[in-house]
Amino acid sequence: MTNTRSFDRLTRDSRSTPHARAVIAEAPIAIEVNGIGYAVMMATPQDIADFATGFALAERIVTAAGEIESLDVHDTPRGTIVRLTVPPARAAAVRDRVRRRTSDSSCGLCGMDNLDAVHRDLPRVPAATVAPAAIFAALAAMRAHQPLNRATGAAHAALLCAHDGTIRVAREDVGRHNAFDKLIGAMARQALGWDGGFALLSSRCSYELVEKAALAGCPMLVTVSAATSLALDRAAAAGLTLVSLARDDAVLFSRPVR
Repeated sequence: MTNTRSFDRLTRDSRSTPHARAVIAEAPIAIEVNGIGYAVMMATPQDIADFATGFALAERIVTAAGEIESLDVHDTPRGTIVRLTVPPARAAAVRDRVRRRTSDSSCGLCGMDNLDAVHRDLPRVPAATVAPAAIFAALAAMRAHQPLNRATGAAHAALLCAHDGTIRVAREDVGRHNAFDKLIGAMARQALGWDGGFALLSSRCSYELVEKAALAGCPMLVTVSAATSLALDRAAAAGLTLVSLARDDAVLFSRPVR
């Protein structure tokens, strides 16, 4: 999703010319769960149902897309509101989480809750059996599945790649986390599995992306830029194979100990 804005294009020799360019859309997406305001995320307002589904899975609001009883998207002049309905048992956990997040405490316990959340247990993922040739094939095909980035130069991509590197599903967003949420949500809503394949992201690898991959059962996460130390630690804990600094000529493997 883009709109066109006018700029002054300044060259090295100080010449200035008018220049029109597509600009990526970024807008607030408010997510409500059973009437409770849960989060406001800044995202590109497209594939919203996929985004909300993937976000709910990553936040452990639900464990499967089928637990979302309804998902309604409402566009407003100031942004988008997504209203999710989940079973009462799930809603109770949401209420507790929101209460902890918004409580005003000087004792540091709320901060400790957040620190504990960073190190919460992750499920073990299946072993990856992807050949390096498949990774290079996906990298070569990646740009063709990034129309939003080609138009704006400002979008991250998250791709579901088959075992041979064929790209099955692609999602884009101004934020790398949002793009991955959209991909995971799209897979959940279409009942698609990894089927021996892997995820390819156009970003660096942070621990949050590792957590999203592990919760989605992804056996291998490939990122164009490098992984952080915590991402490597969390991937090892989940048995997730990380491939970082993925470029046309070489990739960097981090294989988990099993």
